[in-house]
This record gives sequence, structure tokens and C-alpha cells, in this order.
Amino acid sequence: MKVTDHPVAKTSLLPAFRNALAMTRSDIQAVPAARAALRAAADVCRDTLAGRWAATQAEDARRGPSSRRVHYLSMEFLMGRALRNALAALQLESELARELSARGLSLADVLEAEPDAALGNGGLGRLAACFLDSFAETGLPSFGYGLRYRYGMFAQATLDGRQIERPDDWLRHGALWDIERPDVEYIVGFGGRVESDGIGGRRWMPAERIVARAYDFIVPAHHGERVSTLRQWQASAEAPIDFAAFCRGDHAGAARHQVAADALNWVLYPDDSTDAGRELRLKQEALLVSASLQDLIARHLAEGRALDQLGQGNAIHLNDTHPALAPAELMRLLIDDHGVSWNDAWAITRQAVSYTNHTLMPEALETWPVRMFEALLPRHLEIIYRINHEFLADVRARYPDDHALVQSVSLIDETQGRKVKMAALAVLASHHVNGVAELHSELMVDTIFADFAKLFPERFTNVTNGVTPRRWLQQANPGLSSLLDDTIGAGTSDKSWRRDLGALAQLRAHANDRATGQRLAEVKQANKQRLAALIRHELGIEVDPTSLFDVQIKRIHEYKRQLLNLLHVVARYQAMLAQPDGPDGNGWVPRTVILAGKAASAYHTAKQIIRLAHDIGRTINSDPRLGGRLKLVFLPNYGVSLAETIIPAADLSEQISTAGTEASGTGNMKFAMNGALTIGTWDGANIEMAQAMGEENMFVFGLRTDDIAKLRAVGYDPRWIASQNPALKQVLDAIGNGAFSPSEPKRYRALMDGLLGADPYLLVADFADYVAAQARVDALYRDPDAWNACALRNIAGMGFFSTDRTVREYTDRIWADHARAAPKPHGPRS
Repeated sequence: MKVTDHPVAKTSLLPAFRNALAMTRSDIQAVPAARAALRAAADVCRDTLAGRWAATQAEDARRGPSSRRVHYLSMEFLMGRALRNALAALQLESELARELSARGLSLADVLEAEPDAALGNGGLGRLAACFLDSFAETGLPSFGYGLRYRYGMFAQATLDGRQIERPDDWLRHGALWDIERPDVEYIVGFGGRVESDGIGGRRWMPAERIVARAYDFIVPAHHGERVSTLRQWQASAEAPIDFAAFCRGDHAGAARHQVAADALNWVLYPDDSTDAGRELRLKQEALLVSASLQDLIARHLAEGRALDQLGQGNAIHLNDTHPALAPAELMRLLIDDHGVSWNDAWAITRQAVSYTNHTLMPEALETWPVRMFEALLPRHLEIIYRINHEFLADVRARYPDDHALVQSVSLIDETQGRKVKMAALAVLASHHVNGVAELHSELMVDTIFADFAKLFPERFTNVTNGVTPRRWLQQANPGLSSLLDDTIGAGTSDKSWRRDLGALAQLRAHANDRATGQRLAEVKQANKQRLAALIRHELGIEVDPTSLFDVQIKRIHEYKRQLLNLLHVVARYQAMLAQPDGPDGNGWVPRTVILAGKAASAYHTAKQIIRLAHDIGRTINSDPRLGGRLKLVFLPNYGVSLAETIIPAADLSEQISTAGTEASGTGNMKFAMNGALTIGTWDGANIEMAQAMGEENMFVFGLRTDDIAKLRAVGYDPRWIASQNPALKQVLDAIGNGAFSPSEPKRYRALMDGLLGADPYLLVADFADYVAAQARVDALYRDPDAWNACALRNIAGMGFFSTDRTVREYTDRIWADHARAAPKPHGPRS
């Protein structure tokens, strides 16, 4: 019987847990009880999953020639905590809870003792983590590949409203889930020179050699015994210390190679505002790509498969542009290390590689100065030059007079100081390139990759994102899960909502059932009380759990328009003071606005928005005239575990990016899946969500992409628009003149001047419609039955947005398409 055919085998962990707990507590009695229990439970679960890992790998090694193993390369995997997921998958949660209770501990306290794995930052990393869950659940032969970051991106704190970055020391008490693989190591080189080998080939002689060692993080399926693997690379120096320097007393100098290697794993996305930061980022990406591809080739050969079958048996998927060095590194490994001819190596590369684009912003498509590339990766630059030369010769042959096309698609940007265009390399080497929502995929071929789409129209496609319902519904919201079980059935069949999220559609028939709506409201209220308690504990601020919880949690960026949210908060505040009984005399709907998210350490404007949020909140929250009917809070250090508390408690989900800027979003899906209504623009996956649930069940506002194009064509004048809107002008004047920063009146003047000047993300243009949409929110919230019915229809429409569906689409349309035949021979020739 296959691993995928097994029912989940439930065995008692208690004897092993007791032994592990005794071992944990025996040496150091001062270890806190919850942390000791956490380590003991993690040890037992990890060992159980390791057995399933061995069975999964054995089964995958026996797969037939038509079955590919997927290798998913991503700079980040935002995993969150793992114990609850492991216990749920192993069906051991209740058993452990009883054992802990007998010892005077609660399962909640033990779960809370686990730090979030700081291996990612935002939606890109959370999507990758959801994919690992669905790889296991769908039985896909696969490996995820990432780096083992020691300090994550950073831990966010605030001081007087300003973001403070600190190391996220999540491994301070040791790794709970990693399985070190000391026998899986590869050499990764940097710098040096390239020489002829005397027989027509090229030999790279790196000046610096790093050892990449594998650490595996195992992710279990919930309805079977398969697992998926996140293989993380840890760098160390090939020669850890310079012993001669140490003996001379130069202890710091003796360790310089090890320190340089360690730095590769210190931080996710190091600040790239300096040459040193950019160089470190490029080296991190090379480390990820080289170690992962060496591992892939070694496994393929160890399974007794021929090298010329590498592309048929393996899919290499690039999660955004960060791993886009992969095609050049694969060519280098095949040609230089394994003696494959150029033509055959390119055919294998094109057969194996595919690429997901996650952004429409040209500045986010990575480029590297040629001088830096040449210094760090000279052999890769040679390979890229040859790929580019032969590709452009083909383009010139097809379009002999189109010099602009040749310049546009070249892998080398000659217009801005000579840079290597990594997205262009990824597109050229991939058999498929996909966006992550229908609108994003359309705009991708119309804008950033328009010329590539002209050359290779069949290469571009769409696969809309999803999220795993196991973490974001089953585990994050047990109250709602029970409601769903009771209303549409739990069951163990493939058609139950826990196995097939599409079964949520059955909930639509219950949307107008008042009893079901009231029960949903009770679940929501319990979740809101839990979040209110967390806010009180973390911030010392009392919020009303019966108020409307209006939530925007995501990376702080101008295009995500947290500033537009703040403009509405100020407008509401001013209106409440001017009209205490409300615009219609029926009072104001109490509202708590909740923000969370990190700003990149070098992103000044985003950090100013965080500070403004604190200044506005400090003023509003302490104004007795409001009677607590409006509060604004900013929860620091946003991550997976915080999201698992916030999302089930949200009434309103703010998805308000400028139309055409958000690739997809996945937070929007998590909120709707948990019964929050969405106020959002016609952007990203908001569109497909509205189509699935009915646009009337979403508060849609703002200019659409074609409207924006027309506005910019005739000339956008935000200053004139603001002058015609007294409420907006009053808001901008108050913020710009220091009403919320009296000790520094000009603190936000530049921020407001930016809105009245260029306003690239059209906050001024969308403000009036946004405020009108917020009024519609208030009107519906006054009618609890209507609100609950709408929330139920939102949940019912979310069946499509599961990563199980997403992964199956990738498997059927991208990863399996080229399993038997090589792609059409576009690009480099012999």
C-alpha cells in the first residue's frame, strides 16, 4: 500500500513524551515547565514525522518516469509555529492536553512557548509555507528549498511610535524541528577567476569556498502519512579558522572566514542600501540556488536515473525573482561538473525550470551590477553572456529592424550602468511563467514582460494563489470549524470541507438562516474577546469587543495604502467631533481599527506611516469626547502567530491597494475564509473573490486599472481634487500642520506634500469613494442579521482559494506539462 493510501495511524505519544520530558528536565531543573514540555512534545512529534519522511522518500524514489519531483526554491518560508500543526496531523492534541493538565500545565501555555520560525517575512513566505502543507496533503513528490536564517528579518518593537529593529533570536533555546543532515553538504564558491581547461572547456577557480549543510523541517499531511520537506541550508567556512593567524594572536582575523560564512545565514533580506548589503543578498541567493541544485542532481543520480533525464524527472520552480540565478547555475553544473554539452544542458534547463512572478513593480525585479556579478560569480556571468548573445541573435533574425525590442529583452541592461536583469533570465529559461491572480497575469504580459510575451505568448499563464485551510481555518478558528462541521458536515470523505474546501459552497444555502448567523456571530465575538485581551496585554489599551473590528495587517508599503486607512480614521474622528450624534442622527457605529506590519529597515516613508499611526492613535484613544467609540491600535512584530489571533477576530478586512499593484494577496483569502467582510479595490485576488462570493457581498471601491490609465493620460492633479473635497483637505491640513504631532508640527508635512504632489498610488483620487464605502460598512453592521448572512456568503465563496487546488493546478498545467517532451527551442542555439 502506498504511503498516500494509509489512514492516519494514531499511536500514543505518552510514553515517549514522558521519557523526553524527563530528559529535558533532568539536567537543568530551572528550565520553565512549559518550555520543557514544548521540547519534549516536539522531540516526539519530530521523531514520528522522521519515520514518515523515510517512507515518503522511499516511495518517491520508486516513482515512474512520468512522475516528476518538484523542487520549490524560495528565499523565504514563513512557517509560524509547528507543534499544533504536528499534533493535529498526528491526531494527538487531545491526548497531550490531558497529560499536560495532569501535570498542572495547559496545552495553550505550551503552544505559546514556541517561537515563530523566523524564516520569512510576508505573503511570499507564507504562500511558500502553505505550499509545503499542500505538497504533503496532495501527495506530491517534492522538496522545498530555503536558507536557515538565524535572526529572521528582524523583531519589530516601537519606541515613541517609531519602529525599532532587533534581531529575532528565535533559535535562542535551540531548534525544535530541524533535523540536521551532516552527510548532505555541498561546496558553494564565490569570486576567483575562470580559466580554460585546455580541452575547450572552462574551469572556475573560486577564491572563497563555503560549505552548505542541510537541515530538514518536515511538514505532515493531515489525511495520510505523507510528508513534505523544507530543506534549509546552513553555511560554514570550508576552513573554519586560520590556525596560523590564531597562533599569532590574531584571533579576530583567524575567524574572519567563519564570520563571513555565518553572515549568509544571519538575516533575511539584509538592508541593500549599501554595496555590502547588496553583495550579501547576492551571495545568499547563490548559496540557496547552488546547494539546492547540487542536491537535486545528486538525488537524481543516486536513484539510478540518467543525467539526460534530469529535466523529465524534475521540476525546478522559482518562487519570485530571488532564485533566478538557478538557470545559470544549472548550466554551470551540467557543463562544467558533469560534462554535458551546451545544447543538451540548455534543453535540460528549459525543460526543468518554471517561474512565478509576484510583482508588477519594475523596481522590485532584481538587477545586479555587472561589476558585482563579475567579482562574485564570474563563471555565471560568462554563461549569462552566452545565453544572451545567442538569444539576441535569434531575436534579431526574427525581428531584424526592431532595435528597441532587442534592447528590451536583453538580459543585460545597458541603460543604467550595466546590470544583469534576473527576471529576464528567469523568463527566458522557463517553460512556463505564471502570475498569481487573473488581473496580475494579464497586466504582467501587458506591462513588465510585454516584449517577452510577444516572443513567447504560449509561455505565460495564471495560477491564482490560495491558502491552506488546515492552519488558517481548522487550527486558527476551531469555533468556526465546529460550526462548519455541524452545518455542512465534517466527515472523512474526500468531499468533506476538511479534505475539499470546495464543500464550503454548501454553506450558501444556510446564509439566510438566522440561527446559523447568530452562532457565527457568537464564534466571532469569542474571537474578538480573545484579541481584545491580547491588545490589553501587549499595549495596555482597552478596546470594546462589541465594536466593529476593522483590520489591516500586512507589510507596510505605500502601494498597500495603510496611509489611506489612516486618512479615513482621521476623517471619521473629525466627523465624530463635528457631529456627535452621527451624520443621520443615529449615532456612530463603534469601531476599533487594528494595524500591524513591518516596514523594511531602510524604507523611511513606510516607517513614517507607522509613526503616524501611533500619533493618531495616541490622540484618538485618549479623547474623552469619543466615549471609546473609535480606537486605533498598532500591534508590533506581526507574524504568523499574531495573525492566527487577529484574523478570526476581524469583522472588516482592508484590502485597499491601488488597482493593478497587488499581485494577488493571500491575507484577503484568510480573512474571508474566517467570516470577515472585505473592503477592497478591484485588484489582485480581490476580483476573483468577489466573483466567487458575489460582488454585492464585498465593499468594492476605487478606480480600476483602466480608469487609472485614463486619469494619468489626461493628467492627474491630486492638489485640485483635494481642494474640491473639504473633508479631505481638513484631514491633510490637520496631519500636515501637526495636530497629531504638536511637539514637532512639521513631522508629517513631507508625507502630506507627497500626496498633493505626485501621489503615485492615488490615495487622493480614491479617498471619497473609500469613505463612501466605509459608510456602507457602517450601514450593514447596524443590521446584525444582514451582516451575518453576508459573512456566511463570504465563507461559502472561499472554496476555490485553497492551496490544495493551487498546487494541483501547478502540477497539471506547469510542473507536469514538460515531463515527457522538451520545450520548443526558443532562446540560445548551438
